[in-house]
Amino acid sequence: MSNTTTIARIRPDGVVVEILDDGTEKLIPRTPMRPMTEEEIHAAALADPDAQPLTPERLATMRRVPRAKSLRRALGLTQEEFATRYHIPLGTLRDWEQGRSEPDQPAKAYLRAIAGDPAAVWRALEAGPR
Repeated sequence: MSNTTTIARIRPDGVVVEILDDGTEKLIPRTPMRPMTEEEIHAAALADPDAQPLTPERLATMRRVPRAKSLRRALGLTQEEFATRYHIPLGTLRDWEQGRSEPDQPAKAYLRAIAGDPAAVWRALEAGPR
């Protein structure tokens, strides 16, 4: 196994490039390095002990990640930052994230609005009532 580190970034246009030592960029091809058939992909997935398919029994015992938590993490905010920015009581947000309570329908709609355009919701809140 090699100890080589590769630094890559995604350009705004979605293109993935490797950053070379001199700072220049090298396009990373979109095609897989080694094309695999569906059977090979399935066999490789089964061979990975950390990526085993979920059985119905295992799926039934798993806890669902609350939407508020995944949304907050996707925005890169702490609980305090998210609660403050979107005017949600911190205790309420913690209850949602820890599964002690579920958002009601208006709160779910609000979370969907935040997920759809977080910057617009934040701007609207900062502008205040009209």
